[in-house]
Amino acid sequence: MNNQPLADRIRPQALEDVVGQSHLIGPGKILRNLIENQNIPNMIFYGPSGTGKTTIANIIAKKSGKKLYKLNATNASVSDIKAIIDDLGGFDTQNGVLLYLDEIQNFNKKQQQSLLQFIEDGSITLVASTTENPYFYVYNAILSRSSVFEFLPLKEEEIKKAVTRAVEILGEVKFTDEAIDHICGTCGGDVRSALNTVELLYYSKLNTGGEITSDDVYGATFKKSLKYDKMGDNHYDIMSAFHKSIRGSDVNAGLHYLARLLESGDIKSPIRRMLAIASEDVGMAYPQAAMIVNALANNALMLGLPEAQLPLAQAVILLATAPKSNSVYTAISAATSDINSMDCGDIPKHLKDAHYSGAAKLGRGIEYKYPHDYENNYCEQQYLPDEIKNAVYYTGGNNKNENAIKEYWDKVKKNGKI
Repeated sequence: MNNQPLADRIRPQALEDVVGQSHLIGPGKILRNLIENQNIPNMIFYGPSGTGKTTIANIIAKKSGKKLYKLNATNASVSDIKAIIDDLGGFDTQNGVLLYLDEIQNFNKKQQQSLLQFIEDGSITLVASTTENPYFYVYNAILSRSSVFEFLPLKEEEIKKAVTRAVEILGEVKFTDEAIDHICGTCGGDVRSALNTVELLYYSKLNTGGEITSDDVYGATFKKSLKYDKMGDNHYDIMSAFHKSIRGSDVNAGLHYLARLLESGDIKSPIRRMLAIASEDVGMAYPQAAMIVNALANNALMLGLPEAQLPLAQAVILLATAPKSNSVYTAISAATSDINSMDCGDIPKHLKDAHYSGAAKLGRGIEYKYPHDYENNYCEQQYLPDEIKNAVYYTGGNNKNENAIKEYWDKVKKNGKI
């Protein structure tokens, strides 16, 4: 029995055998051209696990003629890097060194900086991989000296090529077409995960006989693998898609991303985001949305999963189908911008606190007009500081509710009556 994982045993040795990533290694694409021309720059491979980053790095090393070193940043240290540096200039490193650094986001600034001198003079060519967004996790000094290539999750038909090849290589145990389709459909775009499932099922039937069916696959995988990490880059991508789908009034997409979050056990993130959406994107077009969403969120927290999906789905449907207005967001953003960019001046004296002896001597509150003493509870007076007395922050959106509010106040402020 070979103890080496199946994914490593059948790892492609040439670009032609790599499945997926055609946008990078398809005919005429930039990464393929660089590899074939043996002109390898410092590179960062960014994307989910099981999408071919390590495989392509191995092919690059083989093509480049450089000595290959592999480090995983989760357990490597500066001393490991120094050991590689000490080998530079040796007989077997005359053509240079290619360092494949997996999970580079786990290296701190000092560890990453220890490579700078050597990737700048070309004695070390760095090919780093990460599952996190490198623009957040890789230091600028490394990032500015590297080309970033994004690897995408594999499609089911692409994974099927690798799974079919693995089944043929293993032999002995038959996999039904439905079983293969189920494996490819439940691995979340991760070919390594799919091959691990193939290997698990293969050995489960190797000595007992019989074919692998879709029921066997279901028993091994239970449900589709979800690419989600509450603290990782994928979390922010899902949350961004969730927010933008609701803002764009696509109720189906909003429900889809909510389901992704809830299936991963994340209940608080969608609640926080929907509470924000109620004011940021629905706002004054339907002010009651904030109260309703808050009530539904409380219901969800009281219920817990799986029942919490019901009030949260209701909140998504409410927000996605509600009329939209971002007037609340633009208003507070404009006010905040003035606060941060200019001297807004002092509060008008007639608005300052006058509930103490001596206030009148300071001119506080003397000229203040009490609006409830006037018709329609309104009177014209200056509320903003002199420097920004004509500033306008809130402009109502074009929707039924805000149009009605505008019509009301236009009448009151123009005529003094309704």
